[in-house]
Amino acid sequence: MTPSTDTNAAGAAPLDRPVAMIGPMGAGKSSIGKKLSRRLGVGFLDTDRLLVQRHGPVAEIFARDGEPRFRELEREVVAEALSSTGVVSLGGGAVLDPLTRERLRGASVVLLTVTPEAVADRLAGSSRPLLAQGGMDAWRAIALEREPVYRSLADMVVDTSRRPVSHVVDDVVAWLAAAAAAAAAAAGSPDLPHHRQEDDA
Repeated sequence: MTPSTDTNAAGAAPLDRPVAMIGPMGAGKSSIGKKLSRRLGVGFLDTDRLLVQRHGPVAEIFARDGEPRFRELEREVVAEALSSTGVVSLGGGAVLDPLTRERLRGASVVLLTVTPEAVADRLAGSSRPLLAQGGMDAWRAIALEREPVYRSLADMVVDTSRRPVSHVVDDVVAWLAAAAAAAAAAAGSPDLPHHRQEDDA
């Protein structure tokens, strides 16, 4: 059967899997994910926002129930979000859960990176629980600890430190279009490797 050539608002092939935005706190997952969803003409889900809507502020959940309970609630929200074929922004620590990592195998995963210098202004005055005691030193330690996990899951890596949101979105849209074209061209060729790209410019 000939693959469909229908396109979405961005001119790319329709999504057959969710696009998951992962990365450290302050990398721009929500703002970039929201704009990307508009460009693609698909829905957008922010798992942190969904969790807050259902269970209250993150800081209160940490204080009342502890991080393990927060991660359980987060896992449930992420699983629901990844059942869509839109764009999903995950909280920075969501990838720590083994079940979430397994579910991400069925998504197009975009890792957004950012330098400590660039993120300092973005997180100024933040009340995020994991930063409350250590500030930027805590951010560096958390980002360093999680980086290998992020990298192991990523199909595309984009640094957001000094780039406009629109330029990052352009790169992701182009990558998705190229991946869809490669998949269509390789129909019936199971040995084609999964399309990966890294752009840290």
